Amino acid sequence: MNPNVVLPFLSSTLSFVFAVMVGDQWIRRRQPYQLVWTIGLLWYGISAGTEFLGGLVGWSEPLYRAWYLIGAFGVAAYLGLGTIFLLNKTRFGYFVAFSLFLAGLFSWLTTIKYADAGDPVSGGMTLAVLGYTWGGALLLVLVTMFNRRWVAPVSAALLVVASVVATILTLTVALPAPGFALDPATSVPVGAAFPSDLRILTPPFNITGAFALVFGAAYSTYIFMPKVRVMRVTTSIPVVGQIGRAVAVVVNFFASIPSAAQALVTGRLNSRVPATLLIAIGGFIPGWTSGLNRFGVTWSFFLGEFLGVLFIFLGFLVSIEVFSDIRLPFTHVILLRRDRTAPGREVPVTSGGAGAD
Repeated sequence: MNPNVVLPFLSSTLSFVFAVMVGDQWIRRRQPYQLVWTIGLLWYGISAGTEFLGGLVGWSEPLYRAWYLIGAFGVAAYLGLGTIFLLNKTRFGYFVAFSLFLAGLFSWLTTIKYADAGDPVSGGMTLAVLGYTWGGALLLVLVTMFNRRWVAPVSAALLVVASVVATILTLTVALPAPGFALDPATSVPVGAAFPSDLRILTPPFNITGAFALVFGAAYSTYIFMPKVRVMRVTTSIPVVGQIGRAVAVVVNFFASIPSAAQALVTGRLNSRVPATLLIAIGGFIPGWTSGLNRFGVTWSFFLGEFLGVLFIFLGFLVSIEVFSDIRLPFTHVILLRRDRTAPGREVPVTSGGAGAD
């Protein structure tokens, strides 16, 4: 019952089951976000699978490289990209751009930490990360302003190019013996064996992806909950309008909570509200525990990973609009069909929100 074996095994198994279900949906409905989420869930399962093997039979350099490549660069980024595709054609692109800017800033601040630890980042790599993240953020702002339907494709292009670079560096960079690094107290893998030039690449992937997943789900909750609009922003002044509307969403969200609670008690609350809240929680937990892992707090890493995929899975199951019927994957055999017309369960006429068909 070693938690370093059991928890990654549960995370990996659930991720693969989840990926099969979402992949089956993509085959039926051909929505781009379903395909991207399937890829992200496969990365989740493979990453947790490397942790399971490492805890069961011991770590090796190839296993450690696979763990870092898929876990640090793949999981959060591609799950977040799926949410960006789901919320494409909305103003969510501004938030993605802001998240990418913050991620680049965090990478730059991290270089100071590595320099103090005696492992400085090269100036060329620092400039490359800042140029790519801040240039990408500016590009996403412009795309959102002039043609929102290109926000997700542009985000995908930025991610794919960055993923290729990260893959080449992760697989070719030299590692000191024994070729991996574990926390001596918990035996949880940490990224310390990789050089700082590679490690500063991870924040743009993880921060942008996790923010897109968590805040995209929260924004979807706002879309589907009964709303009380106490603040409206109609100005079209660049920057001022975007910031004002973002503040209005936050203010109106909290003002709408009593109405949403009443709708929940009376059975009139759209199923996507609790569903997207669960997804937001599921995105937040592993993002937090993974961040703690970077600062040496590793005991919660595997637990957060399992709770994350569990909450996201429960969120998808709660949404009747997503799983109106549960069938044997890749067949027409229906195992369970649910009522889509129950009170509060009607499908909203909108293209936004987690779980939108």
